[in-house]
Amino acid sequence: MVLLPQGPGAPAVPSGPRGLCAVLCALCWCGAGSGTAAVSLRLPLAPPRRRTASQGQGPPEPPLLRTSKRTIYTAGRPPWYSETGAPVGEAFVIGLCGGSASGKTTVATRIIEALDVPWVVLLSMDSFYKVLDEGQQALAARSDYNFDHPDAFDFELLVSVLRKLKKGKSVKVPVYDFTTHSRRREWKTVYGANVIVFEGILAFANKELLKLLDLKIFVDTDSDIRLVRRLQRDIMERGRDIVGVIKQYHKFVKPAFEQYIEPSVQVADIVVPRGGENSVALDLIVQHVHSQLEKVRALASAHQGQPLPATLSVLENTPQVRGMHTIIRNKETSRDEFIFYSKRLMRLLIEHALSFLPLKSVTVETPQGTTYEGKRFHRQRITGVSILRAGETMEQALTAVCKDIRLGKILIQTNHDTGEPELHYLRLPKEISEDYVILMDSTVSTGAAAMMAVRVLLDHDVPEERIFLLSLLMAEMGVHSVAYAFPRVRIITTAVDKRINEEFHIIPGIGNFGDRYFGTDAPPACTDSEAMNC
Repeated sequence: MVLLPQGPGAPAVPSGPRGLCAVLCALCWCGAGSGTAAVSLRLPLAPPRRRTASQGQGPPEPPLLRTSKRTIYTAGRPPWYSETGAPVGEAFVIGLCGGSASGKTTVATRIIEALDVPWVVLLSMDSFYKVLDEGQQALAARSDYNFDHPDAFDFELLVSVLRKLKKGKSVKVPVYDFTTHSRRREWKTVYGANVIVFEGILAFANKELLKLLDLKIFVDTDSDIRLVRRLQRDIMERGRDIVGVIKQYHKFVKPAFEQYIEPSVQVADIVVPRGGENSVALDLIVQHVHSQLEKVRALASAHQGQPLPATLSVLENTPQVRGMHTIIRNKETSRDEFIFYSKRLMRLLIEHALSFLPLKSVTVETPQGTTYEGKRFHRQRITGVSILRAGETMEQALTAVCKDIRLGKILIQTNHDTGEPELHYLRLPKEISEDYVILMDSTVSTGAAAMMAVRVLLDHDVPEERIFLLSLLMAEMGVHSVAYAFPRVRIITTAVDKRINEEFHIIPGIGNFGDRYFGTDAPPACTDSEAMNC
């Protein structure tokens, strides 16, 4: 066990790969017996840090695009997929345990902010309180129900949800109302992530839960501080009275802590005194998580410089197609002409895409009484799904070609505060899992929005091989990213450009398709089809 001192005169811990070495050196300082608070660490030995080009020989780091909110690994694929696209690389799960009002949520938030990686999920154990019957509701109203006992939690549902999230699947999470002591009718949809931070007072109390945690952190806060925080929270935020809060604390909270929570410190990898105030401990945690994620991030650059994937089909570059591209790429083209020739390209693109649908041989009789050997689509339904807003422009061409086709829509954007992708709007036809799905977006640069949309379709049980991604224009990076994550998705476009710039624009590109089509203006650093990166 390593003791990391904190207080005046303690040696600073350098950031970077030598940070843990500095902790070992600090042991000599600890021997002086200063009496300052310490953080207890039982970290598994991390593999040697991969050397970068700037550090010496070895593969270069994946290309980065930095924004004011986060760092995006533009090589593309979500790290929960292997090089073959199989979901063998599971999300990294951090478990946070500690007494009530110990600062677990604060620690979780600080870790998420410091990690600076996209797609982080915060899962609270508070969401998984069991539904109370009338008798239990009456006890809770009198502060006589024990919410700190393991029997108060639905561990079966909790383990199921966390297991699915760890595998990158979407889940429904209950929303608990602490004022009424009941679950709300609406449940929250949560999608899989690079990192899952799970926090709760009994996070280490279940053996099946412990198996899912890659890093276990115990937040150790003085009991008097926890009581004061609990009084403030329950009275001001949950509408409780001071007598009831104190009664519940002495009758249930304190005994439960001593019986169930405090003993679980033995299974923790890291013990953090003083919660979110312990910046040195949080820095060490972030360093360790980054070292684990680095192994899967190395996969992201594996496809760079490789030939375009076999699942990609590009419309033949005939003089007619090249002429239409010349018109829509020209910045001097009027909006009317831009719309007209874009629609022509969309029609050709969709006709080309339909040729990849499975057909069966049929024999029909002609009006002249002779037979004709032909082909017929042997599946009943095709569904078109547009990624809003620019993907919606392709719907007219699709409905003109496919009679009675069903349509759906998806809107994905990034939360500017958390950096997490969020599904803002979803409308899919019923029983879509039985259909071939044509997923439409006008342009694909990094592929981030397209990958999120594919994941939504997979979560609705659409087989990967039945998803066709159609786009007027794609960048090579976007093609590789989608094909790398989803190797059975067919990618169909009219052209592929070589690169994107630091503002996510395809080069030489077509400009902001949505703005040119709808006649609107957008921020210069934002492309419509890659809205989740803006």
